[in-house]
Amino acid sequence: MMPRGPARPSRRSWREAPYAALDFETTGLDFNRDAVVSIGVIPVLSGRVVMRQAIHQLVAPRVAPSPRSQTIHELRPQDLMDAPSLDEARPILAEAIEGRRLLVWFADVEVHFLAQIFGGSPRSWRRRTIDVRNLAIAAEGQPRERRRRPGFPLTGTAEQYGVPVAEPHQAFDDALVTAQLFLVLTSHLGRRDATVRDVVRVGKP
Repeated sequence: MMPRGPARPSRRSWREAPYAALDFETTGLDFNRDAVVSIGVIPVLSGRVVMRQAIHQLVAPRVAPSPRSQTIHELRPQDLMDAPSLDEARPILAEAIEGRRLLVWFADVEVHFLAQIFGGSPRSWRRRTIDVRNLAIAAEGQPRERRRRPGFPLTGTAEQYGVPVAEPHQAFDDALVTAQLFLVLTSHLGRRDATVRDVVRVGKP
């Protein structure tokens, strides 16, 4: 069952809405074939990261990680042998994102795998997603057309804004960095107190 989505964007302060920063590590980037191997979710509530509700979940995939993916996230088949299946991990993820707007870095990956996990179309998942990379592009004064081009890597942007990075390409740490960058970048939206609608508009995937 698809988790309930967030409330419609409003003119209330962005701090009043619940969010969940999300990152997947996968066996590859073929959305029809590949699968999730690791999930990181970091809640952002009342304008703060809530670590006590954070999750990091390994998943045993139905296909083996590609050699390239293993060099990126360093998860080998033997590391995933005792992990739960996607069917077992799905309720954990559903509870973590229930009713929350999603914070991701470069939304294409997460929205396609969310559609694979829960159903629905990638387009429907985009509607509840804020691409934090787009907030960074807007903060740098770059045109909207830049959003589809390479650049603005998560680690490099984090270093630019003084956000610590412990383990790049590890789902939990990437979700945490995305959550922290979201908090930093909301102060660059050109308003003293941005609204939910402001954040959704600028971060639209």
